[in-house]
Amino acid sequence: MRLGQLLEELPCAAVQGGTEGEIAGLCYDSRQVRPGFLFVAIRGFHVDGHDYIADAVSRGAAAVVAEAGRALTHLPIPLVRVPDPRVALADLAAAFYRHPARQLLVVGVTGTDGKTTTCSFCSSVLEAAGHRTALFGTVDFKIGPRRWPNKTRQTSLEALETQAFLREAVDAGCSAAVLESSSHGLALHRLDHCEYDAAILTNVTHEHLDFHGTAEAYRLAKARLFEMLAEAEKAGPEGARYPGQGVGVVNLDDPRAPLYLERTPGPRWTYALHHPEALVKAREIAPGPTGVTFIAETPAGAFPVRLHIPAAFNVYNALAALCLGLSQGAALEQAVRGLETMEGVTGRMQQVDEGQPFTVLVDYAHTPEAFETVMGVLRPAVAGRLIAVFGSAGERDREKRPMQGEIAAHFADFLVITDEDPRLEDREAILSEIAAGAGRAGKQEGRDYLCIADRREAIRAAFERAHPGDMVLLLGKGHEGCIFYADHALPWDEAGVAHELLREMGYRKD
Repeated sequence: MRLGQLLEELPCAAVQGGTEGEIAGLCYDSRQVRPGFLFVAIRGFHVDGHDYIADAVSRGAAAVVAEAGRALTHLPIPLVRVPDPRVALADLAAAFYRHPARQLLVVGVTGTDGKTTTCSFCSSVLEAAGHRTALFGTVDFKIGPRRWPNKTRQTSLEALETQAFLREAVDAGCSAAVLESSSHGLALHRLDHCEYDAAILTNVTHEHLDFHGTAEAYRLAKARLFEMLAEAEKAGPEGARYPGQGVGVVNLDDPRAPLYLERTPGPRWTYALHHPEALVKAREIAPGPTGVTFIAETPAGAFPVRLHIPAAFNVYNALAALCLGLSQGAALEQAVRGLETMEGVTGRMQQVDEGQPFTVLVDYAHTPEAFETVMGVLRPAVAGRLIAVFGSAGERDREKRPMQGEIAAHFADFLVITDEDPRLEDREAILSEIAAGAGRAGKQEGRDYLCIADRREAIRAAFERAHPGDMVLLLGKGHEGCIFYADHALPWDEAGVAHELLREMGYRKD
C-alpha cells in the first residue's frame, strides 16, 4: 500500500517528505522493522519509541510516524507528525489490513471479572447458531478450529496485532469474532476500529486503579466499549457502509448498569440473578462438583441448562452469552446447546485431580470482589476446611492487598500467602501488606496463615496441611505462564505444578 493511501486515514498529520513510497508493513518495535516498513514511535510506560527512530531507519524503515512537537534530527525518509501516535497506529493498522472488522459480527466483552469465561460461552453460542468464530482473549486465541495460547500476559494487544488477527479471521472464513475488551485496551486505543456489533458488561468492581487513577475513570474506560457501538461502520452491499446500531448486554445486578445501558445506541438486553426487571434470568440454580444446572427464563421461553463448569457465579457468564445469542437471532435451543458444549477455560475453576482425598482448584481470581465471589460460592460446598493460596501483584494496585487478606481470612480456614508477580517490589513487603488484612480479621501467623514467598513451596505447604474432605484453592495465576521478578520471568504452570507436587506426595490418577 502506498504511504499516501495510508495517510488518508490521518487527516491531522503533517508530512515532511514524499508520500509515493510503498509500505510493506507496520511496526512499533524498531527490532521488527524490515525494509519498506512504516515505523510508529509510541511513548510507552517503560520505553519511548522516539528513542529508537534511528534504529528503525538503519533497519530500512520507509517512513516514520512521530508525536507532533518532539524535537527530532533530520531524517532521510518521510516523517509524519501526529497528535497521538497511539491513535495513529490504530488508524493505520485498520487501513493497512483493509478494515477487517467491517466484515465480521464483532462482540466485545468487558468487566472486572468473568470476561474470559463469558467470551468462551459467547463463541460457543455463536457457533451453535451457525457462525465460524474467532476468539481473542487473555488465555488463548482461536480462529475457526485452530486454537493457540496467548503468551503475552495482555488481554488486549496493541491495535496492530488486533487488526492483523481480525484480517486473518476474515481470510479464514470466520463470520464472527469475540474480543475480550479490557479497560486498558479501550483507554489506550488498542481496540479502535473493531466496529463492535455487541458490547457485554459482566460487572465492575475494584481493579486497575494503578492505571486509571480513580474508580470513576475505570468505569468510564469500560463505558467506552458501549459508546463505540454507535461509531461502528459495517460493510453493506456493493461496498456501502452503514452506521452501527449495536446491542448492549448488561448485568442488571451490577449497581453501575445504568451507566452502560444509557450509552447503548441499539437494543438493550439485560440479565440478572436477582433484579426482577432483567430480560434473562435464572431460577432453580443447583451447583454441583463438576457443573451447574438451572432454568433459564428468557423472552423466548424457559429452558433447562446444564453447564459443565462449576460454581454458581458462572451462571452470570452463561446468561450474558444467552442474551448475545438471542439478540443475534439464535433459537433458544441453539443458544443453550452452545452453553452446554463449552467445557471450560484453562485456569478458571480448573480442577487438578491426581486421586488425592482433597479437592484442588486453580482459578484466576485476583481482585477482592473475585475473592469474595469465588470463596463465597465454594465455602458452603466444602465438607472440610478451605485452604487458600494466593498473593498480589507488585507494581499494581496496593490498596487491594489488605482487602484480599481480610476477605480470604473471612472465608478460608487457613491461608498461604505467596508470590504472584512481585516485579520490582520487595516480595516480602507485599506479603506483609496482605497479611495485615488477615490480621485484621483475627488470623495469627503460624496458626492460621503462613507467608511463603516461593509459590511452589507455598502450594506444597498447603497440600501437606490438607486433610480428606478439604479444598485447596490456588488463586491469582490461573492460566499465566510465568511469574515476573525484578530481573527475570520464572516459567510457571499453576495446574502443572499442582500435578507435580501431588505426584511427589505419592498420588497419581491412573
